[in-house]
Amino acid sequence: MSVPDKKDPIRDLSALPPYLQVFFLSKGAAISTALSLAAELGIADLLTEGPKRSEDLARATSTHPGALDRILHLLSSVGVFTEVSPGCFGLTPLGECLRTGVPGSMRSWVRMTGFKVWYQVYPEALYSLRTGQPAFKKTVGADFFDYLAAHPDEDTVFNEAMTNFGQENAPAVIKAYDFSGIHKIVDVGGSHGSLLLVILQAHPEMTGILFDLPHVAESARKRIAEAGFAQRCEIVKGDFFVSLPAGGDAYLLRWIIHDWDDERALKILQNCRSAMNKTARLLLVEAIIPHEDALHPGKVIDFDMLVALGGKERTEEEYSALFDASGFGLNRIIPTASPMCVIEGIPK
Repeated sequence: MSVPDKKDPIRDLSALPPYLQVFFLSKGAAISTALSLAAELGIADLLTEGPKRSEDLARATSTHPGALDRILHLLSSVGVFTEVSPGCFGLTPLGECLRTGVPGSMRSWVRMTGFKVWYQVYPEALYSLRTGQPAFKKTVGADFFDYLAAHPDEDTVFNEAMTNFGQENAPAVIKAYDFSGIHKIVDVGGSHGSLLLVILQAHPEMTGILFDLPHVAESARKRIAEAGFAQRCEIVKGDFFVSLPAGGDAYLLRWIIHDWDDERALKILQNCRSAMNKTARLLLVEAIIPHEDALHPGKVIDFDMLVALGGKERTEEEYSALFDASGFGLNRIIPTASPMCVIEGIPK
């Protein structure tokens, strides 16, 4: 239960003098860490019924009362919580996003940003800047996805985080793109199937294939069955660097190609082309980096692509070049109400 702001605090950076704007930008890591701690502790869930005192929250989370109070003051200053009276904190609309299982929840996403491994990797970002190579492998000794496979608890949070971020763009994709004429859709690297299920629900005549690595596919199988789509959605285990199921009318890749450098992205797209007939469609759901100064989520995520995964967010021109090299023509780019676009390719 969010409570209305009792005042109008200064939360707009542009309202501050330039030196203070730079100060707050430089302390983004502190705010991000505090946010991930609140998500991990489930503070927002504890405030669902109304404001609570910091000592009560500390008791419920086995934390130090004074220390938690300080973290809550920081997060209240950026609008995540609100201090309704001295030492008593409530939810705001931003704080509602840290609740578990509610529409718009970003709790798993924020928990993911608090993985300890990031604090090993980010200090080595200069290595990525000098070499163009991900610092993650240099620092951790494994590629990011191999690391997740070896850490199943973090892998679970990661897949839930992808579902968190995707919940807003799934309906936006459905509204923006005309899926009529597609009888079978292959969701390549579909994780828990959150987008595929929305598409199947909106198109009762359609069937789907969710294709992902074995450990991810098994997790998705249960969720898809619980949603009542087991008869319309086949689960296929595999590796998109090797081959893909044939016979789909459309091959959907949401937030997949951005994970990889051009060489490996090209391999994925070539495997899509090999599995497709001439009338099938390629549908990428990705951010398009604009040629302007506007704040855009893709520009922030591109830092993680550089430092951690070795992938990249791309411009329209870069996607066009990838399509051309892999046997596709870039047919059109359909903006959605989310930061994502649908990039449609057709076989050449």
